[in-house]
Amino acid sequence: ANLEYHVQPLSLDAFGEPLHPFEAFTASVCNLNPESRGEVHIASADPAQAPRIAPRYLATEGDRRVAADSLRLTRRIVAQPALAPFHPREVKPGLQFETDEELARLAGDIGTTIFHPVGTCRMGRVDEPDAVLDSRLRVRGVANLRVVDASVMPDITSGNTNSPTLMIAERAAEWTLERVTS
Repeated sequence: ANLEYHVQPLSLDAFGEPLHPFEAFTASVCNLNPESRGEVHIASADPAQAPRIAPRYLATEGDRRVAADSLRLTRRIVAQPALAPFHPREVKPGLQFETDEELARLAGDIGTTIFHPVGTCRMGRVDEPDAVLDSRLRVRGVANLRVVDASVMPDITSGNTNSPTLMIAERAAEWTLERVTS
């Protein structure tokens, strides 16, 4: 699988929650090429109302397998002699869970997006019904409106989304300047 690790010198139950009162590190692993696809729908004509979001994380057997295998890989890494002086112990999901089904379910319980969702307003060819943007990021059917963020990516990149998003923004700025100066 195509994985990315995030290792932080801390432990907490969820982002935004207080840190645990003990010395720790957290090893989080991210599947960079998930198969699962979610949906975002407008809930109302009122722009202040939040959209309906169905993320559908771990919806495919392949994603569940990668999640379970990633937890096992993390356990093997943490069990290496180089980390022994730090006396690591698993808090979540817990060593008592070993089966593919248990690990995949618990990965869903403790997992997060790592703040890299993409593709909710994707660009694509005219014949692609779910592509709402053209190749220059213009919203189809709406004059003078572009979308310029990670939501335009048809598929997630195999790495952090920050740099590709900056490149998308730079290209969109060029297109906007072309239009203004011509």
